[in-house]
Parts: sequence; structure tokens; C-alpha cells
Amino acid sequence: MADLPRQEVIAMHGWGGDSCAWEPWHRHFDRHGWHWQSGERGYGGRPLKQPQWHANSERRVLIGHSLGPHLVQATVLCQATDVVLLASFGRFIPTGAGGRALRTALNGMHAAIGTEGETAMLTTFLARAADPANPDALPSGPLKKGLSSEGRDRLRRDLELLSQTIGLPDGIPTQAKVLVVEAGADAIVSSAASRQLLLDLRQKLQAAPEHWTLKAVGHALPVPDLVCRVQRWLDGATSS
Repeated sequence: MADLPRQEVIAMHGWGGDSCAWEPWHRHFDRHGWHWQSGERGYGGRPLKQPQWHANSERRVLIGHSLGPHLVQATVLCQATDVVLLASFGRFIPTGAGGRALRTALNGMHAAIGTEGETAMLTTFLARAADPANPDALPSGPLKKGLSSEGRDRLRRDLELLSQTIGLPDGIPTQAKVLVVEAGADAIVSSAASRQLLLDLRQKLQAAPEHWTLKAVGHALPVPDLVCRVQRWLDGATSS
């Protein structure tokens, strides 16, 4: 029987993405002695996958981008020893006038799915996720390759989930070591949502989260060395 992993990662992509985006992270963490599993929502042609932790592992790291932490089962998240939140949020729609405008925009996105306006809506979303980078540099995920029929239904349901988030992802453990990586030029997650995430984490966690802001970087976090920096943080090195 193969040895069970002592340190492992479960990663979950965000709305509109797929597990292929984690391939450079997977390769890097494998080289540094980590066992990696990528979750998959199955918007395109890839099958739905909700990974589970292996028995007796000592380090259990959950890495989630954007909506990703909310798409992980609470029974999985609650067992994490470390959590890395990449351009993520607790409540996506802030209170006040800005929140009302954002809810209207989300309703328009939801209405466009499955219609002639779907391609234009998804193209706009990818451009905003990449901004200020070129969207052509993003991984070729399901929004570029094409949605499956079941994936399109799941995309709708996950967009509804996004609009209904009101706090931290279910199951986030109070004792976990948490890193928050904020995109300084995020055109998807509002600055109010980012601030609220940090406030909620500071109230929830036994130890305050570490917080990095990557200036002039968009929501998709196209930063080549980010995987190295996160791995070093997990291994105990300091970073900023």
C-alpha cells in the first residue's frame, strides 16, 4: 500500500473556471512534497469532482479562488489546518447603493445564460476578471471552450449562490492559519467585500489572518510567482 500523504492540498476554482487553471500549482506543489487534488464544478466537459481529505494527513490546506471556498463542502473545509483565499470574499454583494447596482448586474448575467446574449456576457466577465491584463492570457477554461448543458445549469445555480453569500464560507475552522491574497485592481470583488472579509475573519479566527495586496493585479491573479510565494508561506517563510 502506498504511503498516505502527510501534507495535502485541496483547491477549488471560482465561478466560470475549471480545475485546469490549477495545473501549474499542482506541478509546483508536487515537486515540493505536497499531495494535490483539484475540485471541479463541471461547467464544461470535465466531470464534477468534490475531493476529500486522506486519512491521517497532518497538514490539510484548502486553496480557493473567488467563489471557490463557498463551493467546497463544509465537511471538508472544517478539517483544514490552513486556508488560502485568493481574490475571495465572504459576502459578495455589499450593503447600500453599490450593492443594489451589483445585484442588478448579477441578475442581468443570470438572465443571459442560455440566450443569444450568453457569449457577450461571458466575454465581458472574462475581460473584467483579467483587467488590467489581456484576457487572452487567461487559461482556456469552460467559458472559452464552451459550456455543457448540465454545466450551464450549474453555472446558473452557482451564480445564485454567489449573489446569496452573506458571510464566511460554511465550515471555516477557527483554529486555521489563513492567508488572504487580495487583487489590488480587482474589477469583480468590490473593495467593500474585501474589507468585510478581513473583518469577519478577524472576529472568527483564533489568530489574525495574514493579508497580502497585489497592486495593479486583477481578479484572475495572473502573477507567475504567486504559487511559489504561497508555498513558501505554507512552509513557514515570511512574504508580503
